[in-house]
Amino acid sequence: MKNTNRPIVTTKPGCSKRVKSGSPWVFSNEIDMTEQTKSIPSGTLVRLHDANGSFIGVGSFNPHSLISFRKMSTDPKTEIDARFFAKRFRQSLELRNTLINSPFYRLIHSEGDGLPGLIIDRFDDIVACQLNTAGTDLLKQEIVDALDEVLNPSCIVLRSENSARSLEGLPPLYEVVKGNLPDIVSVRENGIYFFADLKEGQKTGWFYDQRENRSFVGRMASGKRCIDFYTYAGGFALHMAIGHAKEVVGVDRSEPALNLAKKASEKNEVSDKCSWIKDNAFDVLENMNKDKEKFGIVVCDPPAFAKVKKDVAAGLRGYKKMARLAAGLVEKNGILALGSCSHHVKTDEFFTQCMRGITEAGKSGRVILQAGAGADHPVHPHLPETMYLKMIVCQLD
Repeated sequence: MKNTNRPIVTTKPGCSKRVKSGSPWVFSNEIDMTEQTKSIPSGTLVRLHDANGSFIGVGSFNPHSLISFRKMSTDPKTEIDARFFAKRFRQSLELRNTLINSPFYRLIHSEGDGLPGLIIDRFDDIVACQLNTAGTDLLKQEIVDALDEVLNPSCIVLRSENSARSLEGLPPLYEVVKGNLPDIVSVRENGIYFFADLKEGQKTGWFYDQRENRSFVGRMASGKRCIDFYTYAGGFALHMAIGHAKEVVGVDRSEPALNLAKKASEKNEVSDKCSWIKDNAFDVLENMNKDKEKFGIVVCDPPAFAKVKKDVAAGLRGYKKMARLAAGLVEKNGILALGSCSHHVKTDEFFTQCMRGITEAGKSGRVILQAGAGADHPVHPHLPETMYLKMIVCQLD
């Protein structure tokens, strides 16, 4: 549909200030939901106007979602087609190639790269995409065509099985739209070999967001006994092993994930110093505290404890408990690394609960790193939710 023929959606009086100031989102209670507006099919590209009729932006609209409008351009002449996506992909590709010296990274980070609802992770010549909104779902072919033009990958897989799609009224998505997807895909990170499962693994199969934080922790591992809780496919564990750790233990409740970690340890020729425990992290933390085990580095990088806003209080209690139990395993002058990927949990809240947990463990020390996601996960300046990852690294006395 040409831009001039797109439906017009209007904000309520006094409800356009935030989006005019740069936010890409307009919520449903800020939209004048007339019967005609409510009847617009989910994902339709629309023109957003304020209550006075002035143009604000072009974007996708879903009358059934809390986030009803997602801005994609402030140019009224913009056509959202394959050429539009190809231009954005090239811009992102140029930045990633400047930042990262191998073709393994997040190419598109949704609003952070100006493409709401779209996540693209690159695994050399294999590309995994999450289409998390009704808008990106309708633009699937344009996105695939643009990827083909810009990267010409051997394989493109569309995989979105998260809650974001259900909030948009969409079913889970899994489709290989180009080529053949191997059961196991190779990943290179900081010169280390890993393996990812793009068919059954979490999200797109790998978490590039912790690249720099893994490297930081790995550089402190020399000669230490180390443990990585929620290791998944061995991210922190292998960095510590390559960093000349004396011993590395990885803990995860997923056997398929641990199998990938084992395979990576063998590929990197460090399997002799690595062991793996299939169990619930909190159970292992409790038992190791009872047994008075000690480690030079303890890493806890769990899945989100607060996936929705109503779970924030429970999630914060979980982070405090995690910090308390993990701190109890850290030897004198050892390192504790704690992570959170819950975007509903604010940075200061996470920090406060972690510090309380460390104090409850009878420990003190100093913070040596507070960090977020890597540079291939850019933050939208008007959307704090894109600054979701939090990492705290401490040395404990």
